Amino acid sequence: MDQAKVGRLIAQLRKEQGLTQEALGQKLGVTNKTVSRWENGNYMPDIELLVPLGEALGVSVNELLAGERLSDEQFRRRADENLVEAVRESSFSVKERTEFFRAKWRKEHIRLIVLCAVLCSAVSLYLWFEKLWVLLAPLWLVVNCWMNNRMMSYVEGKVYGDPKPSARG
Repeated sequence: MDQAKVGRLIAQLRKEQGLTQEALGQKLGVTNKTVSRWENGNYMPDIELLVPLGEALGVSVNELLAGERLSDEQFRRRADENLVEAVRESSFSVKERTEFFRAKWRKEHIRLIVLCAVLCSAVSLYLWFEKLWVLLAPLWLVVNCWMNNRMMSYVEGKVYGDPKPSARG
């Protein structure tokens, strides 16, 4: 898929509909910056937005992915080409996607990770000096399990699809 060509089509169709980038974004639940990035060819719309975007602009997903309006004959030919290309471009393994979202979660939650480490260290020092060091291992285990559970809930929601993305951390 030619991202620049797709972007030009989105811009053209949006203008034909008399929509601003902000208005189109509101219809789709994205920002005007996101629409701008599509139109500039910097990003492609997420796959779950292709159908609503096509409906908002009055074209098929096939035409969106082709970056042009298609005749009936072109439509059938491009449908196969677009399908093969979409599968080839999105052929990340579950393991690769899992690692990507783990790294993303860690990056997005670095403050929480540091805060938990500082708090656990402070509690650990207290327990050590109060001769309650037997409680250190359970403390670290509980915090580690809690953080890992939060991360994996996020990762699984992203990798396998999350019906309620706002409910996950």
